[in-house]
Amino acid sequence: MNEQKFNEQIQQLCLMDDIFFNICMDGAPECIELILQIILDDADLKVIEVSTQRNIANFKYHSVRFDVFATSNGKIYDIEVQRSDEGAIPRRARYNASMLDSKELRAGVDYDKLPESYVIFITENDVIGENKPLYHIKRVVEETGKAFNDGSYIIYVNGKNRDDTALGKLMQDFFCANPNEMNYSILANRTDYIKNDEFGGIKMSPILKEWLDDSEKRGEERGEKRGEKRGEKRGELKAKTEIIIEMLKANQPIEMISKFTKLTVDKIKDIAKQNDIAVE
Repeated sequence: MNEQKFNEQIQQLCLMDDIFFNICMDGAPECIELILQIILDDADLKVIEVSTQRNIANFKYHSVRFDVFATSNGKIYDIEVQRSDEGAIPRRARYNASMLDSKELRAGVDYDKLPESYVIFITENDVIGENKPLYHIKRVVEETGKAFNDGSYIIYVNGKNRDDTALGKLMQDFFCANPNEMNYSILANRTDYIKNDEFGGIKMSPILKEWLDDSEKRGEERGEKRGEKRGEKRGELKAKTEIIIEMLKANQPIEMISKFTKLTVDKIKDIAKQNDIAVE
């Protein structure tokens, strides 16, 4: 990919593109702090640590890579951006929550020292499907309706909601490629720095170039496959048309030709007309 095309691709990215989100949030606790303050409606929340693409290895079972891992006083957060509905299914949220806890309690430490954990999915679509801007998932005791209070929470943020509230404006920014049109200056400045500042560009180029090159290759492969399928369909139609012409010339009934070729009677009549074959 040449430099001009690479720069054009960068300008089209937004925070909903996970690789760009990871790059922007790396070393930017003030951005994650703002995002969490808005989603959790907690203006006093202070982020202590942020890391991106944090791996939780599991040699025997499925490992997890968090888009963004963050901590505040006594709380831990996994923040995921998902364009694909399949990437935000409930059982993935459950698994992420379990892996988020897995490294947080050392042997011999009391269970009540386990921090509160939040798995937050910011999704392009309303994956829960109830037309709400936010969905809070936590355990309750069925028989009483009271909270179980195990300190584990899952939150879905509906990216379709882009109203004039603080959360809606945040979602507008997540889908906005132009920093000059973003609502929150903290996110706008960071996005502008990563996209346009010389150091910011150098910092992310090796990672992003590889990702964009892979995306371009996947697009080319999909295009080639679509072309191959169209070619196959054209070939099948041509062969079928030749069979129809021979059957028409042999005065086979159109209804029988239709049943044999799975084409409509009208389509067969059109083929006959195009080839100057008289039919009843």
